[in-house]
Amino acid sequence: MAKVLMKGNEAIAEAAIFAGCRYFFGYPITPQNEIPEYMAKRLPKVGGVFLQAESEVAAINMVYGAASTGARVMTSSSSPGISLKQEGISYLAGAELPAVIVNMVRGGPGLGTIQAAQSDYFQATKGGGHGDYHLITLAPASIQEACDLVQLCFDLSDQYRVPAMLLGDGMIGQMMEPVDLQPLPKRELPPKTWATTGWDKSRPRNVINSLYIEADVLEALNLRLQNAYAEIAENETRFESYQTDDAEVVICAYGTVSRIAKTAIALARSRGIKAGLLRPITLWPFPTAPIAALAQKESVKGILTIEMSAGQLVEDVERSVAGIKPVGFYGRMGGTVPSPEEIVTAMTGFLDSAATSTPYRKLTK
Repeated sequence: MAKVLMKGNEAIAEAAIFAGCRYFFGYPITPQNEIPEYMAKRLPKVGGVFLQAESEVAAINMVYGAASTGARVMTSSSSPGISLKQEGISYLAGAELPAVIVNMVRGGPGLGTIQAAQSDYFQATKGGGHGDYHLITLAPASIQEACDLVQLCFDLSDQYRVPAMLLGDGMIGQMMEPVDLQPLPKRELPPKTWATTGWDKSRPRNVINSLYIEADVLEALNLRLQNAYAEIAENETRFESYQTDDAEVVICAYGTVSRIAKTAIALARSRGIKAGLLRPITLWPFPTAPIAALAQKESVKGILTIEMSAGQLVEDVERSVAGIKPVGFYGRMGGTVPSPEEIVTAMTGFLDSAATSTPYRKLTK
């Protein structure tokens, strides 16, 4: 198929339809509004259902209902809207229901701004709602990757019966790039024998539930979930390693910031600084082992995280490095995007601090 020029939000919506999504429930909020707008036009044409709910709370509970039937269903929102969905997302996790949630992150806290940010990292990777659960969380760095990863979200969610989140930002959603829209190769997925599709007495009744009164029964559910999370961590961790073979400073960044970091790496290398990039593609499960392996390399003097937040990704990097090498942080907030020149300056400052064992934590220029 020939490449077409599409806005990120619209491309994500079309890719979800390619993946078999036929139900979408949402509520408008910038900067993701083109996703529900596109779904409102396209889903009826392919036999699907679009419904704008009366609130984000209503939308996520509609997702719960559709997911219970085994249908491929998606919702999308931006930061404050995702916060309102958290109870329903926890219910989805507790009921072991596959569903896809798209978050095009905007600056916060509060209503904040409509500009791009990465300040929802904790919310996306540490559960977000109540209880011991995780979401499979994928972070695209381009519109093409967003199209591929939203399809992967559906497959992984179905395979493991764990809700999946595509974590983008306003830049991914609003910019335009050429994309090759086509379905991913089909995975062999387990049949949805658990789905509530009607009962004809040929099998036991299916019950979808996340309420367990007896402590031992709820503990058994939690143990089953933890086993699934361990399997996901073992089999589905994804990352990109870029120019790390000889790197003395390794940047850890995800999403659109990682693209800016690649430009900064070229600039740094032109000035004699050997820099590389480790980009997590799965934010959960986190690529702990690859980062730990880089920290153990003799050539690597330290790992520097670059974020559009006050410092969230850096905590997972520090946990992965476990004190073997210095870990630094440089961040911009409120929808401000770091420039390549700023990142090179941060690299230089970090290398100087690493040489003297001084912690490097910088917010803004």
